[in-house]
Amino acid sequence: MGNLVVAAMPVGRAVPWALKFLKPVAVVGVAAFLLIRFPQIWPALGLERIEEFGKKIATRKGFCVFLVGLSLFVIRGAGALLLGVPLPHYHDEFSYLLAADTFAHGRLTNPPHPMWMHFETFHVIWHPTYMSMYPPGQGLILALGEVLGNPWIGQLLASALMCAAICWMLQGWIPPRWALLGGVLAVTRLGLLSYFTNGYWSACLPAVGGALVLGALPRMQHGACTRHAVVMAIGLFILANTRPYEGFLLSLGVAIALLAWMLGKNGPGVRVSLAKIVLPLMLTLIPLAAWTGYYYYRVTESPIHMAYDVNRETYAMGRYFIWQKPWPQKTYNHAKVQAKFEQELKEANESQTLRGYVRRARKKLRDFWQVYLVAPLPFVLIALPCAVRDRRLRVPWMIGGIFADGLAIEVWFLPHYFAPAAALLYLFLMQCARHLRWFEWRDRAVGLALVRAVAVVYVGTVILRIGLAVTHVHPEKEWQHGDMERAAIVKELDALPGQDVVLVKYTPDFDPDREWVYNGADIDGQKIVWARDMGPEKNQELRDYYRGRKFWTVEADGGAMLKPYEEKPVGAVRHDFRRSEQ
Repeated sequence: MGNLVVAAMPVGRAVPWALKFLKPVAVVGVAAFLLIRFPQIWPALGLERIEEFGKKIATRKGFCVFLVGLSLFVIRGAGALLLGVPLPHYHDEFSYLLAADTFAHGRLTNPPHPMWMHFETFHVIWHPTYMSMYPPGQGLILALGEVLGNPWIGQLLASALMCAAICWMLQGWIPPRWALLGGVLAVTRLGLLSYFTNGYWSACLPAVGGALVLGALPRMQHGACTRHAVVMAIGLFILANTRPYEGFLLSLGVAIALLAWMLGKNGPGVRVSLAKIVLPLMLTLIPLAAWTGYYYYRVTESPIHMAYDVNRETYAMGRYFIWQKPWPQKTYNHAKVQAKFEQELKEANESQTLRGYVRRARKKLRDFWQVYLVAPLPFVLIALPCAVRDRRLRVPWMIGGIFADGLAIEVWFLPHYFAPAAALLYLFLMQCARHLRWFEWRDRAVGLALVRAVAVVYVGTVILRIGLAVTHVHPEKEWQHGDMERAAIVKELDALPGQDVVLVKYTPDFDPDREWVYNGADIDGQKIVWARDMGPEKNQELRDYYRGRKFWTVEADGGAMLKPYEEKPVGAVRHDFRRSEQ
């Protein structure tokens, strides 16, 4: 599978990628050779005791689920205490934080601002209300964190729930000790060293929802139970309010599997199905769906019109799926906003050509691989042919196939789009590891040595990276996430008396996926208001509105030199924040 990825990439980029991949391959190969040649190494290092301890506690399923979630919360939380919490960086993160701030203020949305054009930004709607365009799930968990002291606390809680839910899901499909190993691997990668936790994206909650839906399925099939139907309904609600489209794809596969079982010869019968599956699902989903409809009614004035749709209809020209024709040309108020949506249109048009589709598909696969299949984990895919033929995985493969096909027809892809099926991926990986574990060569347990080597190298690498980060020898880049330049300006202005307005201009090469003009739910109540520099005449409107505030100008990515605002700004009065941070 790795060879396919390399073959699809340009040679100039494939060579360094291959070299990067070969390093852990060599490490795992050496570790496996040593375990085979000197089997006494395993008990000598105390790893046999750890393995036996894992097998022993794995039988206590509920405790394992709790332990997996708690370990992530404690380890990553301790890292945050030492190194600080991540900062927002990209458009989406600021939009989710707007939703969080709105909910933390006890509101479902905000009234339009009379000066909205000065604050216009990405992934936000301004009419009929002022709110994030995204579904409310991520905003709710971040709002909980904001109430507790910092929005990122909510993300940390979501990450702990994600790892625990993946472990719980795996327990429904594979033996407990393998489920525990899968939970540990989820902690080490998705929990500790990915942007799933170290940012504000809607990534952890969709993974929680997907794990609940996938984990409820085999439990219901092994014994129809009202409790499992309720759990599935909660998972469906989370998916609908975090990543609706990808959640629908996953739910479609699960629904097909569930209906086929209920109507098949091994099903529980119509009466039991209705009483213990269908009715609990409906009774749980109906009030949850009603809340979602009421939320959109308050935000968009229609219970079936999502804020996402309002934003795309207002600003976008490129469409979401590869067969859709673009929307008509839009009129924009700001050059940077126009440039971003013109770039989207270019990408959407490119995806409708064979060459462009292949190129974007290659990029999707590469991005997916770099987040989910970090070396040496792909080693276990040696046993992928066995896992594909495994009858116990027929239903998961069907669900995964529908999900992957749905992703393939989208124009854009980021790794967290796959988050609803993250638990499914770990199921495939653990089942590959189970098949690999029994492989022998010349009466030597080669497969067992490989599985042990992968686990030790994978977890050991994470421990080493965390240790280096905590000791400041090599700060973990995933933990140092955020727009430090913008944060430096906020810190500097927070130390000054009075209230401020920062008018932002952009250099031509400013990253189109970054943005500095973002505000909270109560714009007028903020100490610092961020606005676009629209020229002297338009800026005067804002100065008249915010009489008494100190006005500043800054050129994003231009050295972050903050200057007092004049019609013809003169002389920098603050230092270069970028250099001071370094």
